Amino acid sequence: MSHWTLGEEFETPEGVMRWGSLGSGDPVVLVHGTPYSSLLWRDIAPALARTRKVYFFDHLGFGQSEQREGQDLGLAAHARRFAGLLDHWGLTRPGVVAHDIGGAVALRTLLLEERSFRDLTLFDAVSGGEWERGLFRLFLEHEDVFRQLPGYAHEALVAAHLRHATATGFRPGVLEAFLAPWRGEAGQAAFYRQYTQVRQADTAAYEHLLGGIEIPVRLVWGREDRILPPRYAEWLHERVPHAELHWIEGAGHLLQEDAPSQLLGFLTAGFPSA
Repeated sequence: MSHWTLGEEFETPEGVMRWGSLGSGDPVVLVHGTPYSSLLWRDIAPALARTRKVYFFDHLGFGQSEQREGQDLGLAAHARRFAGLLDHWGLTRPGVVAHDIGGAVALRTLLLEERSFRDLTLFDAVSGGEWERGLFRLFLEHEDVFRQLPGYAHEALVAAHLRHATATGFRPGVLEAFLAPWRGEAGQAAFYRQYTQVRQADTAAYEHLLGGIEIPVRLVWGREDRILPPRYAEWLHERVPHAELHWIEGAGHLLQEDAPSQLLGFLTAGFPSA
């Protein structure tokens, strides 16, 4: 995975974010979630770049962006920085594609930071409702315990968490690449730092605005998603009633890994009303 290098920098008061772009044409921005990075887009971005200008980045505290104590890694802060990136790029109405907590970041940017999108695709995305649960809730409640895990136990936990997100398994080398930023004393601290700042209150803040979204919205979901099961897609579809909802059979939370060709088919299909 050494070829995936983000060559551009965006300075923020809390550290440097790394980003990259490919292609030319109508702009589309790809927004990753946790505990991943823009590496998830390594197959999707080049394919989209055949006809579009594609932007991708690592959230602060993730991947190739800066990790350090004291960073605000909550959803509200991620959305403010995403809005700043859009301004930095000079994008006024890009298409946006978002996954996992990237969905909440995109929705906050649209609804609360008041940036305009041409259209929005959300897949297997945090959007609202009751999503503080399972292992995530344990991270929130016992941060000090998890920070003290021996390195081998922490790595095993993160690796198992990553595997839980895919229904088909990772290709050779991919799991190691996603695990790398979270290794060592600094990586372990960074892993729990970002998880314990992502809170449900930051999605509750915009839930009442979901019904007023007027841009084209597409929802795509893996039927076998164990992180955000299909009921989360249905919850969102009920609140954005004009949104298209599509299922991908046999795929889990990581459509980029489990069904990249099918995902790409939706991303290149366009919106009837766009």
